[in-house]
Amino acid sequence: MVRRQGAQSDMNRPANGLSGINRLPPLSLYLHTPWCVRKCPYCDFNSHESGRRELPESAYLKALLQDLDHDLALAAGRPLETIFIGGGTPSLLSPAFYRTLLAEIQARLEFAPDIEITLEANPGTTEQRRFSGYRDAGINRISLGVQSFQAAQLEALGRIHSGDEATLAVTQARAAGFDNLNIDIMHGLPGQTPALALDDIERALALSPEHLSWYQLTLEPNTAFHTHPPTLPEEEALWDIQDRGHERLQQAGFSRYEISAYAQQDRYSRHNLNYWKFGDYLGIGAGAHGKLSRIDEGGQWVIERRWKTRQPQAYLQRQQDMRGFIAGKREVTADELPLEFCMNALRLTGGIDASLWQAHTGQAQAVLQSRLQSAVNKGLFQESREILQPSPQGLLFLNELLTDISNA
Repeated sequence: MVRRQGAQSDMNRPANGLSGINRLPPLSLYLHTPWCVRKCPYCDFNSHESGRRELPESAYLKALLQDLDHDLALAAGRPLETIFIGGGTPSLLSPAFYRTLLAEIQARLEFAPDIEITLEANPGTTEQRRFSGYRDAGINRISLGVQSFQAAQLEALGRIHSGDEATLAVTQARAAGFDNLNIDIMHGLPGQTPALALDDIERALALSPEHLSWYQLTLEPNTAFHTHPPTLPEEEALWDIQDRGHERLQQAGFSRYEISAYAQQDRYSRHNLNYWKFGDYLGIGAGAHGKLSRIDEGGQWVIERRWKTRQPQAYLQRQQDMRGFIAGKREVTADELPLEFCMNALRLTGGIDASLWQAHTGQAQAVLQSRLQSAVNKGLFQESREILQPSPQGLLFLNELLTDISNA
């Protein structure tokens, strides 16, 4: 179903008889690129090594658009507020690919006037000409996966770029016209001292990004690091890195608005904010996930999670035999909703407007408040009916807070 100007949808119907709920949440689009030059040992994302060989751009473009066509009805007439192109390494694909893809998406879905379109890029797979092409294609935000500027840490992480190449990539992105740029930096790396971790922050700050994602390395299942764990800094060193890093970023004018996200002058990641505020998102591409809300014929609010075929070749085969791209889907039960909502919303350091619970789940606020009481009693959660917000202690022990909500 292609959206037409003025099309009507269920977004204006009430849900569960609750007054004040007359529209579905904001809508984003996540687009997954499953290839990378080399698989990093810490990465648990759906990424597959391609080396430097040519990728099947034409076939993948066709598959993505068919995938989107199958999901169009789920947009329910809403404009796209944000698009995020993740991976893998999206910058392995050409500017021409994204120019055609974004034009075809816009032919199917309305773009919000101020739509944010982010492309993840690896400093080892970019060049000035490509950045200019991405900007011309309509991409207006770049997220650079730098991770570290130190040669020893980059080698331990399996990265294919150097610190100097990362600096050059920022310079090239700026020259291409990008004025909204994120740098990803990791800490708690093999062999990393607090001094080296702080040096990474200083080198990132020297590049004047609008946004910094600064997060600790974790050893995820189904990764090389999980199978063969490297030696990581001691816990005392990790606390020291976090305390000093947070302080330095704050001094530099960066506001910490999520556990590992920092922004200057309110240049938040709007796409990620939509996740954290429990908004909706279509997911297209190999292994992409989506979360969609709808109001059924009985007026009941329904939230569904769906995910697509993971293996790139299998995904491409799906568009050839027209079997569809969905690998699985499930409806979120009413009992699961409090935890699902809070796993996202409680990552925001300043909290979230409590009214978003009812507006984005169709359930009365009292349902969530009852789940939060145990955490309030433990001092992990601020007691308020206007703002849902962890206490400073709750941010440090978020898993314990979420366990309380799950077991309530």
